[in-house]
Amino acid sequence: MRALLIVNPFATSTTDAGRDALAHTLSARCDLTVELTTHRGHAGEIAAGAAGRGFEVVIVHGGDGTVNEVVNGLIGPPGSAHGDVAVDGVPALAVVPGGSANVFARSLGILPDPLQATGQLITLLSVRARRRISLGHVDDRWYLFNAGMGVDAEVVHSIEDQRRAGKPASDARYIVTTVAHFLKGSRRQPRLTVSTPAPDGGRRVVEDVQFVFVSNANPWTFIGDRPVWTNPDTDFDTGLGLFAARSMKVRKILPLAAQLLLGIAPRVGHLVRDDDVASVRIEASEPTDLQMDGDYIGERTLAEFGCVPDRLEVVAPPLDSGSR
Repeated sequence: MRALLIVNPFATSTTDAGRDALAHTLSARCDLTVELTTHRGHAGEIAAGAAGRGFEVVIVHGGDGTVNEVVNGLIGPPGSAHGDVAVDGVPALAVVPGGSANVFARSLGILPDPLQATGQLITLLSVRARRRISLGHVDDRWYLFNAGMGVDAEVVHSIEDQRRAGKPASDARYIVTTVAHFLKGSRRQPRLTVSTPAPDGGRRVVEDVQFVFVSNANPWTFIGDRPVWTNPDTDFDTGLGLFAARSMKVRKILPLAAQLLLGIAPRVGHLVRDDDVASVRIEASEPTDLQMDGDYIGERTLAEFGCVPDRLEVVAPPLDSGSR
C-alpha cells in the first residue's frame, strides 16, 4: 500500500517526536511518503496531487483545519465536474489527531491520543476498515462536521487573532471567549434570515435569527472530553442539521447552554432545530462572520449550505464501535 502522510508541524498537539514515531510505525507497514506543511493552504496543495502520484491512502496528522484543507485538495470543489460525484481512484482519508479539538477524527471514532490513534490506524489499515461519509459545502468549499454564521464564527475569529498574538488555544480560552461574545451579542438586534426546503416544494423561512449552526456530523464540538450535541439525529449518513437561535438574551441562553453541556437534547422556545435537511440558506442584513470546521472564513451577507452523501471514503471504525 502506498500512503502519503501530511503533517502540520505547527498544530497544537503535534510534536517532532510524535511525528517521527508515527512515520516510523507506518513505514514498517506501507510504502510511506512524508510531507510537512509550511503555510496555510499547503496541505490542500500537497493533497491535490495525491491521486496522480498513485497513493491509496492520505493520512493527516494535524488539526481539523489541516484535515479540511486536505479534503478540499483531494476532491474537486462542489458543483465542479467531479466535485459532487465520487470518483474511483481518489485516495481514502485517514486521520491521526494533532490539533486541539480534533472534532472530525473523534466524530469518526478515532482515539484522541495521537499514540493510541496510531495503533488504531495500523489495525484499521490492516483490515481495510473503510466507510463513506457525506460532506457539507458552502462558499464553494467542502466542510466536514460543522459550519456557522454569527457568534460561533466570531469566537473562531477571536481565537485565531489570539493565537496569532502568541496565546495558545485551550478549553478555558474558548469558554472565556465564547461567554464574552455571547454577552456582547445579547445587546444587538437579530440580523439573519434562514430558509430551508419545505415539503410542498417551497421554502420554510425563519426571520430575526441571531446565530446559525449547520452541522454535517455529531457532536458539534467537544469541551475537553465532553461532547456538545446540537443535533443528535444528524450524522455522516444524513443530510444537514440546522440549529438556529432567535435570542441571545442571558435568561434565554443560559437554559440552552445548560442543556448542551449536560448532553440533553436542546428544547427552548427561541430555538429552531431540524435534521436531515438538504440545504440551508442564510441571508444577513449586514456582513456577518462565517466559519467552517473551526476555521474563520470571513464576512458574508449570503451563504448557501448543501450536502453530498457518500462523498468521501475514510479509514474509520465501523459504526457500531464509533464515538457515541
